[in-house]
Amino acid sequence: MDLNILWFILITVLFVGFFILEGFDYGVGILLPFLGKNDTERRVIINTIGPVWDGNEVWLLTAGGAIFAAFPHWYATLFSGFYMALFLLLLGLIVRAVAFEYRSKDENPRWRMVWDWAIFFGSAVPALLWGVAIANMVYGVKIDAEMNYVGTFFDLLNPYALLGGLASFTLFTLHGAVYLDLKTTDALRERAMKMTLRVGPVATVIVVAFIIATYFFTDAIEHLGVDPGFVPMASLLSLFGAAYFVNTKRLGWGFVMTSLNIGLSVITIFMLLFPRVLVSNLNPEWSLTIYNASSSPKTLTIMSFVALIFLPIVLGYQAWSYWVFRHRVSIKSELTY
Repeated sequence: MDLNILWFILITVLFVGFFILEGFDYGVGILLPFLGKNDTERRVIINTIGPVWDGNEVWLLTAGGAIFAAFPHWYATLFSGFYMALFLLLLGLIVRAVAFEYRSKDENPRWRMVWDWAIFFGSAVPALLWGVAIANMVYGVKIDAEMNYVGTFFDLLNPYALLGGLASFTLFTLHGAVYLDLKTTDALRERAMKMTLRVGPVATVIVVAFIIATYFFTDAIEHLGVDPGFVPMASLLSLFGAAYFVNTKRLGWGFVMTSLNIGLSVITIFMLLFPRVLVSNLNPEWSLTIYNASSSPKTLTIMSFVALIFLPIVLGYQAWSYWVFRHRVSIKSELTY
């Protein structure tokens, strides 16, 4: 295995971690105005992710930094071509972060309602746009021979990409609902369970439709074949597994299944891409790959040693933080937000 492949795998792992952790984070934010019937209940909902939401976003920063250092041409084309979409995504994340911090600064109900809806939009917009962006990476965008994106923002809003956005939006909402099933008590837990049962079938239908569309509108047949292999099949089966465990009230396993579904779906997307990182629909030969978009071997070597030292430390710290804040949050708990 050369270093180009190694860093492609490491970036895949970073996105897997980001979408699993930030996925339930987005889902909780999306469900906040609908499950919380009063200020106290909404504070309980926010406190389920209060200790971890900012740590979850570090995975995105790390993945972006890894792309910038390991595959600078990928970074340059992606951020220039998807500029408006990424701007809206980052704007949503900024609004969301500000809302978490400012919500509790005033007890006025209107003040808090405004920030609650800011959390909703700051979660919903990235949840949708991430699916649109990832779908476009596989579907193909207008990249010329000089690795420049020559399309427009509206070219990114094609039907396949929008279906991918709906898939990510509903999956993250389902993931967040199952997480709230595990982290809340009493009436909130009951509402979260009802929401899980409502969102689950919708997410399943949209995801299956997205899988079918992937075989019709991308080169999935060429890369995965009619028999896609263990990872894509396990991704789909884990979604049905989540439905089974939720309906049998085994919510811990239900959360494991939704996490597996998201993680394996990300791996499947990167399997479809490999060895490409951005597909050109103008000419397949103009696609960016892990070789024509990469840094020098020396840069990749230095980065590998740095990752070998610090990645285990970061993973260990985050695992410890989740263990510390593993308990349910109730109305009787000390509320911060």
